[in-house]
Amino acid sequence: MNMKPVVWGVLGTAKIGIEQVIPAMLSSPLVELRAIASRSLPTAQAAARSAGIARAYGSYEELLADPAIEAVYNPLPNHLHVPLTLQAAAAGKHVLCEKPFALSAAEAQTVQIAASRVHIEEAFMVRHHPQWLRARELVRAGRIGTPRAVQVFFSYFNDDAANIRNQAAMGGGALYDIGCYAILAGRSLFEAEPRRAVSLVDRDPVLGTDRLSSALLDFGAGRQLSFTVSTQSVPFQRVQVIGTTGRIELFIPFNAARNGQMRLALDEGGPLDGSGVTIETLPAADQYRLEVEAFSRRVREGASPDASRLGDAVAQARVIDALWQSERSGRWEPVTRD
Repeated sequence: MNMKPVVWGVLGTAKIGIEQVIPAMLSSPLVELRAIASRSLPTAQAAARSAGIARAYGSYEELLADPAIEAVYNPLPNHLHVPLTLQAAAAGKHVLCEKPFALSAAEAQTVQIAASRVHIEEAFMVRHHPQWLRARELVRAGRIGTPRAVQVFFSYFNDDAANIRNQAAMGGGALYDIGCYAILAGRSLFEAEPRRAVSLVDRDPVLGTDRLSSALLDFGAGRQLSFTVSTQSVPFQRVQVIGTTGRIELFIPFNAARNGQMRLALDEGGPLDGSGVTIETLPAADQYRLEVEAFSRRVREGASPDASRLGDAVAQARVIDALWQSERSGRWEPVTRD
């Protein structure tokens, strides 16, 4: 806690930044949030005044040219994640970039050279939440036997054509926006990469984005991830981890309340009526604050950038590539590797 705070800037005034990440930054002694940028100076100024941020810039380039800024948070529309991350890296800034990091694995790989000079990471806040750390701990400890299946459902309702999540050209749709969390769940809990994937996609006839996407991923050795994500269904989310002797359930796996206590269910093979299920209450936490603090520590420690963190973003993108290819082919598709 005695480290010098890392000076941050935020690119854009995205809702996730304004409502989640900026408050988390402002609450942390490890972060000095110095500036925010927008393509509209009045928009940036309004956001800066509201949050108490010292500087507002009317272009992303102005913020990246600020020599005081050490790291940037990039929550721009999906199609701008890689271009602005590359610009930031060229300016010598470390980058925490919102998910999905890229719209394809090939696009993500264009950042690999830059990632050897500065820290670059895909922003999955759930990695840092106590409920996810506990779930992995229980799996690793063998409390559910051998993990066989991970099942994920994640949905919300948004059919606003003006919203960037519903604009196909900007990387909108369910798979990019929330399917990435389901993919991460499988990769994290199995601690492995899928070999092949198959998808079933329903697209909005007007918007062109996938409003309901389901997938099955084969991780080999009898391990499967199945998920359904939707941008036009009742808000709901759940994760089930099924093993040979037990089961773990995460009730609010992704949108955990800031500084709220989350519950996790552990069923070690009890009665079907649930009478033997143990409910664990996890410590209150702000997963966004934990995320930016972990990134800030890596920046301040001065260690060489860890290429495996960008490699993880590339691996995520490869799975999504395979699911899009499966939509086109109607068949199982391999998840490619280097």
